[in-house]
Amino acid sequence: MFIGEYTYNIDNKGRISIPAKFREQMPDGVVITRGLDHCLWIYTKDEWSKIAAKLAALPISQKKSRAFARLMLAGAWDCELDKQGRIMVPDYLQTYAHLNKNAIIAGLYNRLEIWNEDVWQEYKAQTEAASDDIAESMADLGI
Repeated sequence: MFIGEYTYNIDNKGRISIPAKFREQMPDGVVITRGLDHCLWIYTKDEWSKIAAKLAALPISQKKSRAFARLMLAGAWDCELDKQGRIMVPDYLQTYAHLNKNAIIAGLYNRLEIWNEDVWQEYKAQTEAASDDIAESMADLGI
């Protein structure tokens, strides 16, 4: 399970460290892809297989299904952790997420997210300000 919020730097080669406490859950590496809200999503290989199977099962006759599958699958990058526990974030994903030197890695149970630090702080402030309304709407989902 991935939880928590961590601040890391992206080096000039596009590498970012994965929090040490999560690395042993990634023995075969990870898949990184475009997420929503202009962040990146990181999945273990096992979790990615489940997500990819669901995406592949979407009806190709529906325009939004094709678009979402393309966003997730065509944007995916398979990578291994290096000896220092870093992954390489390709340029096209750095551009998508507006990543620069400072980044946030957020744990969200079955995935990690990488955010531009400024974008994350703004998103978090907006979400915290609306937390009562968000919580109330979650009642419909049984939470």
